[in-house]
Amino acid sequence: MGMTDVLIVGAGPTGLVLACDLARRGAAVRVVDRSPAPPRTSRAKGPNPRSLEILDDLGVAEEVLAAGSAPLPMLKYRDRRPVAEADPWADSAPSADARYGRGWLIAQWRLEGILRDRLAGYGVRVEPGREVVGLAQGRNEDGSGSGSDGDYGGHGAYGGHVDVTYADGPAGRARYVVGCDGAHSSVRKLLGIPFEGTTAEDQVMVCGDVDLADGVLDRTRWHQWFDEDGAVMLCPIPGTRTGWWFQAGPERDGRGRPLAPTADGFRRLLAHHTALPGRALTRAELLSTYRVNVRMADRFRAGRVLLAGDAAHVHAIAGGLGMNTGIQDAFNLGWKLGLVLAGHADAELLDTYEEERLPVAARTLDLTSERLRATLEAIRRPGGGLDAAITPDTTGLGVGYRWSSLAAGGRAQEAGDPGPRAGDRAPDAPCADATTGERTRLHRVFAGPGTTVLGFGPGSAAVLRETANAYGGDAGVRVCRVYAAHEDRAGAEPGAVVDDAGHVAAAYGTEASGDPAAGTVVVVRPDHHVGVLAPADDARSVREYLRRLHGTGRSAERSPGMVDAAR
Repeated sequence: MGMTDVLIVGAGPTGLVLACDLARRGAAVRVVDRSPAPPRTSRAKGPNPRSLEILDDLGVAEEVLAAGSAPLPMLKYRDRRPVAEADPWADSAPSADARYGRGWLIAQWRLEGILRDRLAGYGVRVEPGREVVGLAQGRNEDGSGSGSDGDYGGHGAYGGHVDVTYADGPAGRARYVVGCDGAHSSVRKLLGIPFEGTTAEDQVMVCGDVDLADGVLDRTRWHQWFDEDGAVMLCPIPGTRTGWWFQAGPERDGRGRPLAPTADGFRRLLAHHTALPGRALTRAELLSTYRVNVRMADRFRAGRVLLAGDAAHVHAIAGGLGMNTGIQDAFNLGWKLGLVLAGHADAELLDTYEEERLPVAARTLDLTSERLRATLEAIRRPGGGLDAAITPDTTGLGVGYRWSSLAAGGRAQEAGDPGPRAGDRAPDAPCADATTGERTRLHRVFAGPGTTVLGFGPGSAAVLRETANAYGGDAGVRVCRVYAAHEDRAGAEPGAVVDDAGHVAAAYGTEASGDPAAGTVVVVRPDHHVGVLAPADDARSVREYLRRLHGTGRSAERSPGMVDAAR
């Protein structure tokens, strides 16, 4: 039985992003999905700005942008007449510290296709029709199955793997298993992890992908009919000529119970709420019923098995955060699994996945429930619509982990300090390559599966040199000196950048002080979050942080003199 490093169960956006991230790190990955063919669903409408940054890091953002469209203005109707128009994204534009000012519309199945192609480039193909029915990992002496007792390292009670049984075909074995298999996750159920929360049986929506006769409705708008007795929403599917996302309040029987969605039911809803005849709807597929489910797993890790995306948390659809939260789970977990698998970091690094993402999931549950409440309130009045769900919170750019044990060390910032704090998303900023003068951006510098150490000011040179010497042979850590426009950069190393317009200093709060020896060092994790922000003379904070993630590097044993000299 061959051993794989990570078995990912579920080939939706969460599983595919995780697989791409691990595959580019050289991990042996398998992705299985119980569907016999790639599932086509019409749920998610596209990535938010933070997810676009992640897709950019994975090298697929250009393709995603080309395959989708900008978010559309919303045209709202009451009693079949247009009453208001709103463009919640009208004022959002890219900024120096965030390249993507708004999310993007793309069918989820199209996004999944792009990610599957990227994954195939690493030699990994999704294995369809593979349903996981059993997971067995060793038990500790006390009978417990998880915890950070040092028993993950290939010795001790776990024996370093999980045995996986499928509904048919041979069993498999993996060092880690990640359940990305959705709200009804088999992996979560096999682990016996509770999925606590509520299902609002009365808050129901029917959904599907439909075709409308050519030309009956303007494809530059997201049309929303909200009436006293129900609603219909139609949004054009990018990349199709006649395809639309259809969402509506369900038809109900004589006792008020929601009826299952059907093509004829969609035609009746269309005729009832809009000025279009039912026959304008020529095809309906991927029909589903959506109930407002607000549930969360009470833990995201049990030994060598982890949960991500909808398998770990589901919430109200308002604000479009479901798929996005899953993509961001995957990006948080991928680099941690990669460093543990490579033997650089201890397995307890995986505990920081739950430590960081569980509170984010809990907050997302609250945020989306609040947005849903605001939206349901808004649509009772003529002119109200789904724009009530869009707030700055839904961009994902403000999500950080200040509470995390990975955000310790470095200087304690005062409330009024400019720039990010440890745990925050590391801002992007335009800059120029110090040797070629070519335009670039910080997120380009961060891209790829490594940790980046940024040095500001002449005082940072010693720490950057020490880091380069310790980890230079290991692609997992790179250093980047950021020169201010006025600084002499005669001896600039390859990879250094010039902050020619001052955007980097503004974003990181590192405006130059009068002291020529002063400087700042920022360690940026592979998922673009700040790990350490320290004065340049605090080499120890940087050293200890890198050691926790990347081990001691290659020179720690060889050259204690240099380390002392840098202190």
